[in-house]
Amino acid sequence: MPLKVIGAGFGRTGTLSLKTALEKLGFGKCYHMVEILKDLRHMKHWAEIMQGGKAEWDTLFKDYQAALDWPVAAYYKDLMTIYPQAKVILTIRDPNSWHRSIMTTLYQAQRRSLVRFARIIPPLYRFLHGMENSIWQDVFQNNLEDKDHAIKVFNNHIEEVKRVVPPERLLIFEARQGWEPLCSFLNVPVPVGQPYPHRHKGTLVRQFLRYTNLTEYR
Repeated sequence: MPLKVIGAGFGRTGTLSLKTALEKLGFGKCYHMVEILKDLRHMKHWAEIMQGGKAEWDTLFKDYQAALDWPVAAYYKDLMTIYPQAKVILTIRDPNSWHRSIMTTLYQAQRRSLVRFARIIPPLYRFLHGMENSIWQDVFQNNLEDKDHAIKVFNNHIEEVKRVVPPERLLIFEARQGWEPLCSFLNVPVPVGQPYPHRHKGTLVRQFLRYTNLTEYR
């Protein structure tokens, strides 16, 4: 089935909450990095894609109507062409808050903990190595720790998406806005009596970092 929703927002911009929201709105199981980490086949496929291999998008997304979070967001332009009817959601948040969040969650896990741990699981190691190259290096020039540089990349990405995506296909969305703009954009009713979901994947990552004791946590 073709994708109906493509997420263009960086990780740590409310993508897990959006995944849950889309699933509640009837878009089926939503593709997100948490889905990749459940399936060795998806890890292998993404490792090949991020190393320049051919992407079999229809195979990858055959059971999904929506896809977001990294590494999907790095390929939003390709996916817009493959799925011309799909709408694009750009999740955003305060840049300073985003940088603080990513530095204490995904970046720590990727660079200092999970990569070492994943050596015993080759598909996971290859996937994380691909993320290292395609996200931390290609997107952030391996300089995510420089806050000013990282925020500049973050803001430039937002402006790029605004330029690339036709206005009628694009929603710029913050989780704090709740259901109304999302449901209006997708032409679905607002759930009655259900608050917009707020999922905190960062908490789980921080717990992992503390448990493994592989890196100093601040």
